[in-house]
Amino acid sequence: MPLALLALAIGAFGIGTTEFVIMGVLPEVAGDFGVSIPTAGLLVSGYALGVVLGAPLLTVLGTRVSRKKMLMFLMGLFVVGNTLSALAPSFGVLLAGRIVASLAHGAFFGIGSVVAAGLVAPEKKASAISLMFTGLTVANVVGVPLGTYIGQAAGWRVTFAAVAVLGIAGLLGVARLVPETGRPESATVRTEFAAFRNAQVWIAMAMTVLGFGGVFAAVTYITPMMTEVAGYSAGAVTWLLVLFGAGMFLGNLVGGRFADRALMPMLFTALGALSLTLLVFTATAHDKVLAAITLTLVGALGFATVPPLQKWVLDQASAAPTLASAANIGAFNLGNALAAWLGGVVISAGFGYTSPNWVGALLTGSALLLSLLAAYLDRRSRSTARVVTGSTPAESAPVPARH
Repeated sequence: MPLALLALAIGAFGIGTTEFVIMGVLPEVAGDFGVSIPTAGLLVSGYALGVVLGAPLLTVLGTRVSRKKMLMFLMGLFVVGNTLSALAPSFGVLLAGRIVASLAHGAFFGIGSVVAAGLVAPEKKASAISLMFTGLTVANVVGVPLGTYIGQAAGWRVTFAAVAVLGIAGLLGVARLVPETGRPESATVRTEFAAFRNAQVWIAMAMTVLGFGGVFAAVTYITPMMTEVAGYSAGAVTWLLVLFGAGMFLGNLVGGRFADRALMPMLFTALGALSLTLLVFTATAHDKVLAAITLTLVGALGFATVPPLQKWVLDQASAAPTLASAANIGAFNLGNALAAWLGGVVISAGFGYTSPNWVGALLTGSALLLSLLAAYLDRRSRSTARVVTGSTPAESAPVPARH
């Protein structure tokens, strides 16, 4: 695999760290600024909203420059946002810094997916995408726990300063390792939006919202589930999240590898197994060992869906993939927000801390049904195309020249 993928993975590591580390230092931030925990929670929802809005906006603006220059700009924006967060004199400025950093998130992964896929042979595209996303999964294993420890020991400002340094490393890596391909001739605002005329693109993004959203339905409330139901201490939650991150790391690599061989079968398998695992989690959450194993499987199966989902969007919007790819990253965050809200609804309704698991199972099961529909429509479209052209394998074979 090209070294350019390493630069993209470094950027992804920094972005993944800043997205999730805020959850580990939220009490310290709330205490420093004298706000409540729910108010401090705006730093999480504000970031997610910035991803959803920033992904299409910055991608559209980026059609005027090369993808490499746009990636460098996005990493620069990421550095500015985290530096502003580290130096924030008030809660409002910190929120603004979070939003500035979040604007780079969706566009970076969207454009980065297109760049990663273009660096390798067609049969290795999903693997290349998964290697870039490896930075995001490693962030959950290493970056978030380490950032949380630093924030609790030296102050949350040091955490954001360290993330800004990661952003500088990613920027330098992109500048040095990612090849300059020039601005794609077909990359205009009109052509990028034209990709959304394809119903398959919308179905793919709905699969993303529901599929990975099912993971967040459970994980958002993992702390009360593990402490109140499984019986773990509060201090053990950090290591449980490391297990979850390790599962994400392995699932991402496996998902990319097998998606290159058989994309839709890999997606069917991952979504089906994830839905079943989330359903079983409702029962296994009552046992410490089984709860830890199931949490790891949720991470693995959840991220096994990411490379095939992203690759499917790229395939369906092949004429102008950049905006669709970035919008799909926004769909991940939209699904996270929706699932977290639904999980809170069932808990508030008195169904208990394990109830978000069956909510996640329903969401993921719905994504599986959509993937079956997408595969059916794709087969029908191909059959129709063959009928319209009037060609068969035998008819389309070249006729030997006469001499």
